[in-house]
Amino acid sequence: MTSFGDLLGPQPVLLPENSDAEQALLDKADPVQVAAEHPAASIAWAYLAEAALGRGEGQEPAINHDIVAAYAFARTGYHRGLDLLRRNGWKGFGPVPWSHEPNQGFLRSVGALARAAKVIGETEEYARCLDLLEDCDPRAAAELGLN
Repeated sequence: MTSFGDLLGPQPVLLPENSDAEQALLDKADPVQVAAEHPAASIAWAYLAEAALGRGEGQEPAINHDIVAAYAFARTGYHRGLDLLRRNGWKGFGPVPWSHEPNQGFLRSVGALARAAKVIGETEEYARCLDLLEDCDPRAAAELGLN
């Protein structure tokens, strides 16, 4: 049985650690430098997206440089995460547990993409991101404050 309780469903994907990037971020390295040195690390792109959202949300105009930058950073993290998920057996569906810390870079990128898409009025992308988070791990959206 998978950890999500589906006997017939795919096993959860547990991404490998990207220790160098993760440790650099924990050590308060500049996420710009971490993303440049580790461009495949979704976690670095998630940090950049979340920081840009933090600067841009609640500002006037609502659609501003930081929101658009957040969208681009989040989309990069999302795509780099998809690449890694596929290399680790993910077929476009199935569990990607939030509880496995190396998965959080991808999931945080999806969450940031949802937030930025909502601000710029891309409602279909926002809904797709929420659906993807739900499919990956029903707890992920709540962990990201998207409930």
